[in-house]
Amino acid sequence: MVLDKLGDSLRDTLRNIASAIFVDEKLINELVKSIQKALLQADVNVNLVFELTKKIKDRALKEEPPSGLTKKEYLIKIVYEELVRFLGEKEKKIDLSGKPSTLMLVGLFGSGKTTQAAKLAKFYKKRGMRIALLCTDTWRPAAYEQLKQLGEQIDVPVFGNPKEKNPLKIYRDNEKELKKFDLVIIDTAGRDALSKELIEELDLLHKTIKPNEVFLVISADLGQAAERQAQKFHETCHITGVIITKLEGTAKGGGALSACAVTGANVTFIGVGEKIDDLEKFNPQGFVGRLLGMGDLEALLEKAQEAITTEEAEDLSKRLLKGEFNLIDLYEQMEAMRKMGPLNKIMEMVPGFSQIQLPKEMLQVQEGKLKKWRHVMNSMTKAELEDPEIISVQRIERIARGAGSSVNDVRELLKQYRQGKKLIKMFKGGSEKNMQKLMQQFGRGKLPPGFKM
Repeated sequence: MVLDKLGDSLRDTLRNIASAIFVDEKLINELVKSIQKALLQADVNVNLVFELTKKIKDRALKEEPPSGLTKKEYLIKIVYEELVRFLGEKEKKIDLSGKPSTLMLVGLFGSGKTTQAAKLAKFYKKRGMRIALLCTDTWRPAAYEQLKQLGEQIDVPVFGNPKEKNPLKIYRDNEKELKKFDLVIIDTAGRDALSKELIEELDLLHKTIKPNEVFLVISADLGQAAERQAQKFHETCHITGVIITKLEGTAKGGGALSACAVTGANVTFIGVGEKIDDLEKFNPQGFVGRLLGMGDLEALLEKAQEAITTEEAEDLSKRLLKGEFNLIDLYEQMEAMRKMGPLNKIMEMVPGFSQIQLPKEMLQVQEGKLKKWRHVMNSMTKAELEDPEIISVQRIERIARGAGSSVNDVRELLKQYRQGKKLIKMFKGGSEKNMQKLMQQFGRGKLPPGFKM
């Protein structure tokens, strides 16, 4: 997960509040110290940390909980609200008006602009837009070739001219062709520092292209130093948002996130991995929800929509409501899960799951099982997939041989299918008694913390 250690520390802090008998000044002071320690370890600026925790403490001591909330619940709500405010409060709305809309990426050498341009192209292509990439970087050798290779990977056309040294001319030479697209993403040149020359070049491009948005690409491993860079670009290069890269692999991510927020240049996207799909829209509410173990249903639904079409979802739900459930349905669900990404990333978006202490090794085992089960299903006949009840001992042995798996793998899959079918019947029954049975099977007879019905 992004900022793993910070999330673990904050969730431990909330668990201490939940298990406390009284909410008094002593508990609030302990809470404040725990939050301070967690944020400082994530490289957040000391002054910002003390400013944030002072607000939490003042509110916790002075405000009375509204009706319907206990003191403990309200204290958790205050922590959530102040962290959200700290990281920018609201998700930045991106202007994609006009045809074509244009997004211009700026940043220093090594920030990852070219890779982020391709990630953005894939992000918006999945949302049904016709995308073009334009390289105006005339400084870095092979910048055009790199963007072209990335464009080929995601089947997005790339425009530019590696022989031309005038970025403005590159744009003008391709302007007519670019008007055929819904969205044009422009990769610009960088320098080792924000020099006068770079400012003039970006300013000239900005005045000519008039982009809808200008995103500064910045690396999370800069930590607190991101503030100076974000501030300078914000003041001189018309930036409207920030993309933070490498957020999954550094302890300094908290510093970069908070530093950008205080400059007024809102974080717009975050890079959460090396793959071209590892880009997320930054939503402070969902992000803090994940850190605190409350989940991020909005991000989860977006990933689900990318993995399965509305028509497929409706068709599956109709079959399930009729009580129909076979291995083809299970296979489709597994394929959708695979498209959504690694299990650990999905689980952190489900309310309450981050608070359940599931070992990472267990999630990795589950990932491995899904791969094995896909091989097993590919070894089955259409009749066996549609009616698993016909699978005898002899058939199990044949399927296992065909899949290069063990008999136990096949039996485990069939067990998973029967549990799934039982689950569907419970939901179809819809009675309160069945729901209670269902929750008891999931453990402790109650919904996990953070889950809202």
